[in-house]
Amino acid sequence: MAKVTVGLVQMSCTADKVENLKKAEQKVREAARKGAQIVCLQELFTSLYFCDVEDYDNFKLAEPIPGPSTDALGKAAAEEGVVVIASLFEARAKGIYHNTTAVIDADGTYLGKYRKMHIPDDPAYYEKFYFTPGDLGYKVWKTRFGTLGVLICWDQWYPEAARITALMGAEILFYPTAIGWATSQDEATNNEQYSAWQTIQRSHAVANGVHVVSVNRVGFEQDGAMKFWGGSFVSNPFGSILYQASHDKEETAIVTIDTAETDRYRTHWPFLRDRRIDSYAPIEKRYID
Repeated sequence: MAKVTVGLVQMSCTADKVENLKKAEQKVREAARKGAQIVCLQELFTSLYFCDVEDYDNFKLAEPIPGPSTDALGKAAAEEGVVVIASLFEARAKGIYHNTTAVIDADGTYLGKYRKMHIPDDPAYYEKFYFTPGDLGYKVWKTRFGTLGVLICWDQWYPEAARITALMGAEILFYPTAIGWATSQDEATNNEQYSAWQTIQRSHAVANGVHVVSVNRVGFEQDGAMKFWGGSFVSNPFGSILYQASHDKEETAIVTIDTAETDRYRTHWPFLRDRRIDSYAPIEKRYID
């Protein structure tokens, strides 16, 4: 399909995992009934963003994939005829946990998962404590409504991840994410951070000639110390913003995109044609001394 309607679910979360899952299901159904064919949920939507602290009790939030959440969302996907992209905390084995996104086709079939490759460790984002780096490589899925690629949050800052996923045939890059501002920060810093976050993802759209869909959470967490900044958006293959959400409201947005535009952008600005793959071997080094 050339034209596809995507749904972005930007929502706040609570400490109640059952409540969050039920809310996400409702939002998926709402998006589908508005016309969405592919619905993307934000990163780790079944809980508060728990990586602000290193707490062993938080491992209890993890679950197998496929498992209870994919079963529930698979039922909603089948009943509404919509593809669902669901970011979850995966319990793989004793002592091995991943930040993982499951992809469910429009008939409810679980298609597979992508495990986050780049794991941050920053103040209030202590993800290395919880998540083993992904070992499945980059992934694309052929769904009823198109071929999509999924990357997760910190992956957003790495052009290599976007490039490889696009080269594998992704027509749309989806980024479930969880990022916010410390409420102690000044407004100028907030604006600069959001601009950087959006700009790097728009650059992936331009460099690869594909649409990018980024879905973030919203609301105050960490006892009010963190404001997740929302701002979910869709970029076309030239970096133009087709939709941008607010920084402080829950939104279930519907955006129709035309994946046929990829060919026009890639032929008029043929970045992929002109790649010098014979010269890129040094990229495999950590740093070129």
